[in-house]
Amino acid sequence: MEPFATLRGRAAPLMRANLDTDVIIRIERLTQLGRDELGKYAFEAIRYLESGRPNPAFTPGHPRFAGAPILIAADNFGCGSSREGAVWALQGMGFRCLITPGYGDIFRNNCFQNGVLPITLPADQVNELAVLAEQGREFHVDLNQCRIRVGDHQWLFEIDALRRQMLLEGLDEIALTLRGDEAALAWQDMDRKRRPWAWPDKVATR
Repeated sequence: MEPFATLRGRAAPLMRANLDTDVIIRIERLTQLGRDELGKYAFEAIRYLESGRPNPAFTPGHPRFAGAPILIAADNFGCGSSREGAVWALQGMGFRCLITPGYGDIFRNNCFQNGVLPITLPADQVNELAVLAEQGREFHVDLNQCRIRVGDHQWLFEIDALRRQMLLEGLDEIALTLRGDEAALAWQDMDRKRRPWAWPDKVATR
């Protein structure tokens, strides 16, 4: 997983509440496509018209937001069914940071597991940032300082210390567990000597 420390760029606003994972990526796309192919189909129900042409009402699809690494969204983003592919689809669009007043719990956890920073801020601050995003301002997100900066203004956010460290070091939960592998092996060796009867595989070879 790619480490996350700082991020600089434009932010794309999508101020529509309760956007669930079914809207972020349709389930049939997950069964038909590989992970790296999902970005094109993210938000397709609201991103494209029935003709297949881009929907001008879908703000993140505007050329001025092309390549924006930050998505600003309304409350309860990523609610609905649990599917990791929703995060993959957002990554396929180029997003590495989300800023909303609230998330679906499982979706938020999937963000951390895939190197996407989900920032939670009060609704009034999110609305303020959305206005700045519409103006095309550059955002600077600093995970070390837990700070968003736009020009001379800044907003502080909170992230669980362990989650923050995992993002900074590019670790998912499995990789974090494996970091303790040497300590676990040392404990096993000690316990085999202290309680050989608890390790029948070793008892049998004596």
